[in-house]
Amino acid sequence: MPALSTGSGNYSGLHELLCALPSQLQPHVHSQDDSTFLHNMFGERSLHSLVKIHERLQHYEELSPAPILDSAGSLAADLSEELQGKSASEEISELLNLLAKPHVKSLLSVHDTVAQKSYDPELPPLPDDIDDDEVSVKIIRLVKNKEPLGATIKRDEHTGAILIARIMRGGAADRSGLIHVGDVLREVNGVPVDDKKPDEIIHILSQSQGAITFKLIPAIKEEMPSKEQKMFVKTLFDYDPAEDKAIPCKEAGLAFKRGDILQIMSQDDVNWWQAKQDGHANPRAGLIPSKQFQERFALRRPAASVLQPQKISNRRSSGFRRSFRLSRRDKKTNKSMYECKKSEQYDMADVATYEEVTPHRRQSGAKHRLVVLVGPTGVGLNELKRKLLISDPQHFSVTVPHTSRPKRNQENEGVEYHFISKNIFETDIHNNKFIEHGEYKGNYYGTSLDSVRSVLSKNKVCLLDVQPHTIKHLRTAEFKPYVVFVKPPPVERLRESRRNAKVISGRDDKGSAKSFSEEDFLEMVSTAQQMESQHGHLFEKIIVNDDLTAAFTELKVALKKVETDTHWVPISWTHS
Repeated sequence: MPALSTGSGNYSGLHELLCALPSQLQPHVHSQDDSTFLHNMFGERSLHSLVKIHERLQHYEELSPAPILDSAGSLAADLSEELQGKSASEEISELLNLLAKPHVKSLLSVHDTVAQKSYDPELPPLPDDIDDDEVSVKIIRLVKNKEPLGATIKRDEHTGAILIARIMRGGAADRSGLIHVGDVLREVNGVPVDDKKPDEIIHILSQSQGAITFKLIPAIKEEMPSKEQKMFVKTLFDYDPAEDKAIPCKEAGLAFKRGDILQIMSQDDVNWWQAKQDGHANPRAGLIPSKQFQERFALRRPAASVLQPQKISNRRSSGFRRSFRLSRRDKKTNKSMYECKKSEQYDMADVATYEEVTPHRRQSGAKHRLVVLVGPTGVGLNELKRKLLISDPQHFSVTVPHTSRPKRNQENEGVEYHFISKNIFETDIHNNKFIEHGEYKGNYYGTSLDSVRSVLSKNKVCLLDVQPHTIKHLRTAEFKPYVVFVKPPPVERLRESRRNAKVISGRDDKGSAKSFSEEDFLEMVSTAQQMESQHGHLFEKIIVNDDLTAAFTELKVALKKVETDTHWVPISWTHS
């Protein structure tokens, strides 16, 4: 930008610069809105008035004004006494009356008080008991408000000294720029801390009000201020620092719930990261366990019981994907278990901590995100899919499953199933072409990755319901799955809302509908709890299917937002 002329005159400079800015910035402004904003901002009358006041005060300060005398009150008293003995005249009488008025005496008293007072800042005196071997000390005074100071301390194991362990990004200590990691703390408000435990010092700080004075020995090498990082993570577990015995300072901890978005401010400490909640006004960072530390901690805990995958069902629902699930009754007679590309035992070895994410918004014309529905048998996944398909068959679609059984007379290739030979099916299994597959009465059934690609290539939203342990293998940049967990209401509500509903027992194509039993309700709730406990970190939306119409409306609104709004997605989905 070209240099701006400041003009001349006693009080010109900043004001003339302000007046000239809009016209000189004009060639560099390409938006009419920006140009209007600049003109309105720099043309604001109150801003011009403030600038003029600033310039006049600055000019006055440059003259270094000093009072001619600081005893106007006593001079006026002496004058009044001197004039009392003079011959009375109208002028003398008026002057004596003026000098005798209370408000004039008060004004002269205020003048003398201001003239005699020094307004230079007063620094606290340096202590006289500085050790001879101390190269330098820092005396720092910070004003404490309701927020913590934003620094943690520790005792050096070798020297016993109290050290500043970390400075919380955005906290009061960080904003002051006066306290650094490695500084040795000697006194707090004049109280020596050499013989005190860190907890005792924290108690002193918590009881202090107003300004707090620290005596510090600077670190040999002060840390360089680091730039604020733009790394964001989605939390995959709940965390409460008040219940964490390992955290070095509970007051400095940051609590969060699974699914929160955190901005990572510092990873300097291998065990404890500094982070803040995305979108929160509080600038101070808090301590959270690092990914590595949380993984080590989680692996020390007893392993949770593994939720076994359910068996397949060839449940008939014309025009819809058959869900590969069997009812509890079928599990007793069919030993075939559900399989996917990798075993669920492998999935359970992964510890859910944090996932680096980035904002993502679907671009116009881009493929839709895959919509994955998960939930226990009987919760209503098929009913929700049915209502979505009926509501907009041109927008929503489902996959056509594969099978190795022979085609029947009324069936058409690519409508009810894709019919392939058993050998080809087994080859595709070996080549990991199926999202999930199973065997029923000697025939294979499965959902292929290509069937999902086929739906998405038609610019439709693909609705897919799978077992939750397969979600991990769908979470790729290609599919960008939006995972919706449909859970049942409490058992009491199930008894009331499903009183007249039916559950289908899969027996090849001879499915029979039976009323829900108490055992069905208990199993549905129990399975949902296990799913949420083990795979909840993968769910982006949870819908309680208490009322089918309300659940459908909630699902429809959520899927609309997936297409139009910005969402946080794994960074690997946009940087692959």
